[in-house]
Amino acid sequence: MLVPAALILVWLTGASFGGPLFGKVSEVSSNDQTTYLPESADATRVQEAQSDFSESDAIPAIAVFTGDGELSEDDLARIGDALDAAAGLDAVDGDVSRALPSDDGIAAQAFVPIDADADIGDAIAELGDVLREAAPAGVEVLLTGPAGFTADLAAGFAGIDGLLLGVALAAVLVILVLVYRSALLPIVVLSTSLFALCTALLVVWWLAKAEVLLLSGQTQGILFILVIGAATDYSLLLVARFREELRTVDDRGTALLRAVRGSVEPIVASGGTVIAGLLCLLLSDLKSNSTLGPVASIGIVFAMLAALTFLPALLFAFGRAAFWPRVPRATDQGTSRGWARVAELVSRRPRSVWILTALVLFAGAAFVPHLQADGVPQSDLVLGASEARDGQTALGEHFPGGSGSPANVIVPEDALQDAADILLAEDGVTDVTVTTADSPSGSAPVTADGITAIGAPEPPAPTVSDGDVLLQATLADAADSEAAAQTVRDLRVSLDDVGAIVGGVTATAIDTNDASIHDRNLIIPVVLAVILVILMLLLRAVVAPIMLMATTVLSFGTALGVSALIFDHVLEFPGADPAVPLFGFVFLVALGIDYNIFLMTRVREESLAHGTQEGIRRGLTVTGGVITSAGIVLAATFAALSVIPILFLVQIAFIVAFGVLLDTFVVRTLLVPALATDIGRVIWWPSKLSRRAR
Repeated sequence: MLVPAALILVWLTGASFGGPLFGKVSEVSSNDQTTYLPESADATRVQEAQSDFSESDAIPAIAVFTGDGELSEDDLARIGDALDAAAGLDAVDGDVSRALPSDDGIAAQAFVPIDADADIGDAIAELGDVLREAAPAGVEVLLTGPAGFTADLAAGFAGIDGLLLGVALAAVLVILVLVYRSALLPIVVLSTSLFALCTALLVVWWLAKAEVLLLSGQTQGILFILVIGAATDYSLLLVARFREELRTVDDRGTALLRAVRGSVEPIVASGGTVIAGLLCLLLSDLKSNSTLGPVASIGIVFAMLAALTFLPALLFAFGRAAFWPRVPRATDQGTSRGWARVAELVSRRPRSVWILTALVLFAGAAFVPHLQADGVPQSDLVLGASEARDGQTALGEHFPGGSGSPANVIVPEDALQDAADILLAEDGVTDVTVTTADSPSGSAPVTADGITAIGAPEPPAPTVSDGDVLLQATLADAADSEAAAQTVRDLRVSLDDVGAIVGGVTATAIDTNDASIHDRNLIIPVVLAVILVILMLLLRAVVAPIMLMATTVLSFGTALGVSALIFDHVLEFPGADPAVPLFGFVFLVALGIDYNIFLMTRVREESLAHGTQEGIRRGLTVTGGVITSAGIVLAATFAALSVIPILFLVQIAFIVAFGVLLDTFVVRTLLVPALATDIGRVIWWPSKLSRRAR
């Protein structure tokens, strides 16, 4: 009893320190896209250099005022008073611009700098309250721009610590109650998952605080779901093996020891496969992808440790009572008639089963080209109502679409005029300003003939840093539109001859998408190769691993194809981020192969004693119930991600949840055992098992 008690105490200590960190992850995380770009990206270089041209690192918010008709002088005066009131807010860092009326006179806009160190969501909410209270009656106030969209994202991720975790745990608890029909065992398994998450969060939080790891809301949400799902799956496997052993021996210690010995290999192999797949993300150019690898891997490590130490300690403490009222006895029969019938069908007609199953999967995979994974506008990242999106729409109706989110161009001082001429000649640019130290507004307009200061007899001197100056080009189209992206791409080509680099909101989105596409094309083949090698080492064979990888990839293709149809024609999403297929692939292949590992390690164990054909039948019969339960749990936990109204997470939730269910009920249940049965003992080639009749 001493060792189990010590293990329980260790985990209680870790969880007691990690638990209070829920709700504090925002203190060590960031959702700023530029933070995650490669250091070599132009947008990153411009972002880093911008502080040299301005004393403030503030994030601009754009206040848009729209009336039912033309704004009167009195309306504009009261809007000015509202802006003066807003300037006194603690979160406002710098001068608030005056209200700039639109050409049609119906709207006005103003720029409000928000302190980058403030809570952007709270700052935008407070700013909106002040402006709406002081604005004229009948004038609508909307806040947009970079600060507005950042506030939207913050609001979207706000439910991660509470809503997401609550929904995921509740879903798992309901499934465990249905699976075990026990009062205590679901609590034991769920406690294992929760303790694993608390301890993993403790490690990740301090690594993020020490700036060893980058953490975002997206990474945090995936970490929570991955740990809960994986720890529960591993626990289900161990509990099933423990119950199986309790039917053969009376002593709970002996049964538990046998269960742990029989579960260590598949759990470690399964977790190792997931970790290997996740660590392939370190090859990513995007830091938001590369940092997910170690963060999620830490979570999987603690999921395995909890399932192999904390859970056995609890099971030893409770013994058979954990299964009450369905207490397993040594005289019980543990064979599932339903899975025995499935195994019998596969054994009798393997070729018909795998051909029909494969045809259905290929039909679904045929729709993969319909997935529009080439990026989505920033305004569509948050699902549901969005003040920033509405503000951007209003801005585009009355002002140049890119107002407030200019293209920032850093150019050598001696090429200033050449760069200005190129910018002004571009159809997608409405005006250009240069950052100055002397102009009251901090910038001056640029014309084809030179720099002209408003209200000053002499042109102001541009701010120069290391021989460079900063130009800001207002785009004619919304900063997150395809037209604006094309304008920036064209400008990068045109400005390359004068040594200029282009950054800003649009450039950041372009560089992010380009890096995501590069990552997707590089990492997917690497993940396939790494997992294939692991399977070969685990199963001591070549044919079986190739078969397992082929079926898993086919399952992923089907999940992606069906998802494309749902996204386009049912949910009517505007597209998908290029990272969606990559993340979907890593999770589905790494996690989907888990169930094949659970199945095939047991099949190999049975084949050593009974021959390949009988081993497949027995392996499917014995593991059918536990693997199906594990698949349902994992699908439910990933589906919980959809409660967070972020497009990327909702899409990942659907792809992975659907793919896991497809893998559980179709691929692992029918396709893999039918193929293995049809191939016969050759699947174990070149090991000795491939040459044994029994």
